Amino acid sequence: MNMGNFSSLSNQLDQPDIIIAPGIYDALGAVLVEQAGFSTAYLSGASIAYTRFGRSDIGLVTMTEVAETLTVIKERSELAVVVDADTGFGNALNVMRTVRRFETAGAAAIQLEDQTLPKRCGHLSGKSLIPTNEMVGKIKAALDARHSPSTLIIARTDAIAVEGFEQALDRAQRYHEAGADILFVEAPQSEVQMQQITTRFGSHTPLLANMVEGGKTPQKNAAELQEIGYSIVIFPGGLVRAQAVAAQEYLSSLSQHGSTSPFGDRMLNFNQLNHVLGTDELLALGESYDANNFEKDT
Repeated sequence: MNMGNFSSLSNQLDQPDIIIAPGIYDALGAVLVEQAGFSTAYLSGASIAYTRFGRSDIGLVTMTEVAETLTVIKERSELAVVVDADTGFGNALNVMRTVRRFETAGAAAIQLEDQTLPKRCGHLSGKSLIPTNEMVGKIKAALDARHSPSTLIIARTDAIAVEGFEQALDRAQRYHEAGADILFVEAPQSEVQMQQITTRFGSHTPLLANMVEGGKTPQKNAAELQEIGYSIVIFPGGLVRAQAVAAQEYLSSLSQHGSTSPFGDRMLNFNQLNHVLGTDELLALGESYDANNFEKDT
């Protein structure tokens, strides 16, 4: 599996191994993902909604909030970050502004989807879509807006749940012809559908798979997805779900015991967390700029 190499996403896609991109929503998550040996992460709009607002993924997150989050992540991490740009936050002109802002902030790839506003999580019911031609225009606007061709544009279609599987394939074909660098056919409902997607497109363009725990798509590991024909797999909400369980257990223990001691072997202590964060290195860097180091000779 493609982990630990901080080359561009384009270069990673040229390699035979599937790219595993854990979902993140802040700089601490990026640090943990990087330290675990991954080279790519997925900045999930859903996870930002879950953690920053305590709300579901129903289109409440704004472009500026995602851009601010991406900025602080890239200040702290060398990860290639695939950014969830939802619908582009408006029409084709909004898409152009979104792409320019995210590219400037350091996005390796920008994902656009064909839902209407406000959008919903791809594994929730009740979605609606914009016309195919409108999405084609958004893709072309995104391609025109990016500064570098190494900033990849991912076209996602949510048509399986709305218009049916065959129509989703037709939409994906149009988006590929419009110039999208990666295709993302959201929420296939069986392994047969997943195989049909890769059979149709796998030899022409990289394909992205989305593993949502409890979602509509069968759960596959990275090796299985690579065998099917996918090039990149995202686990957008996995970190949030894992941390939510840990937080529930921690808070239950604190409520029961009135102390964190019984939970101590399942959490980082003060020094351990500072080690993860690189506190000693940061303090040493600050000391290297101490005023006493720059006194003039007399």
